Amino acid sequence: MRNAVQSMVGPAVVVAVVIGIVVTGQQPESLSITSVKDGLYYINGVGGNVGVRVTSEGVILVDDKFPRNFSGIEAQLREVTRKPVKYVINTHHHGDHSGGNAEYIKSAEIIAHENARRNMVRADQPAPPRIVFADQTSVHLGGVEVKAHYLGSGHTNGDSVIYFPDLRTIHAGDLLHGIAPFIDYANGGNSAGWVETLNNILALDFDTAIPGHGALMTRADVEAFRDEFVSVRGRMTELIRSGVSKDEAPDRIKTDEISWTMRPDGLFMRRSLPGFYEEMASNR
Repeated sequence: MRNAVQSMVGPAVVVAVVIGIVVTGQQPESLSITSVKDGLYYINGVGGNVGVRVTSEGVILVDDKFPRNFSGIEAQLREVTRKPVKYVINTHHHGDHSGGNAEYIKSAEIIAHENARRNMVRADQPAPPRIVFADQTSVHLGGVEVKAHYLGSGHTNGDSVIYFPDLRTIHAGDLLHGIAPFIDYANGGNSAGWVETLNNILALDFDTAIPGHGALMTRADVEAFRDEFVSVRGRMTELIRSGVSKDEAPDRIKTDEISWTMRPDGLFMRRSLPGFYEEMASNR
């Protein structure tokens, strides 16, 4: 299935398919904008969190949700600035984070890691970025610097961590998740790389993090997220060593000590577990 948003608009129905998730509604989703620090906001609602860095010369966005959210994002931006969007940095290729590229590419430059662009092109997604980077890059606008780092694989093989050094804040896309992670094995994701990438994130000087989904996180929250990954990897290793099969793993992995395993509707249990079992089994 293509990761791009596929939309069909009828008289009263909007149907969007993004990485296997169907969202149906009669009205556009409600979005809201929240202040993070001076000149930095995030827009939340259905789809990925959008980072908003306002400068005297324009706006730098981090991610842009679904195509249908373009007008909603623009309306939220008008609540805090009249400056235009000059740059969009995609944290990765999934359509709930890069779908707005189709509109923003008409008036702004879009930037992403080179692997994210490859994933977009392979999935035939609209408006892949024209500018890519390998390890890191920076955008300078209105006296503000915004850095984009590639710190390793994890959620996918093309995740960027966006760093606002003057505000000691990061936007890590779906490398951080407010509920439970989705490991996209089909696009280069893996848990071993994710833990290493989280350690690399923690080497940055930050105290606040915007996750791909969910509420703002503190540095301690990021550390706890990393520790949960270490714990779930250790538990799966123990289960495999004791002879637990792939079919048995969904029930046997559950433990109150690892919240992700107690959320049957969470992305980890619903979508990551088969690939996770195979990854950990291959490490024996």
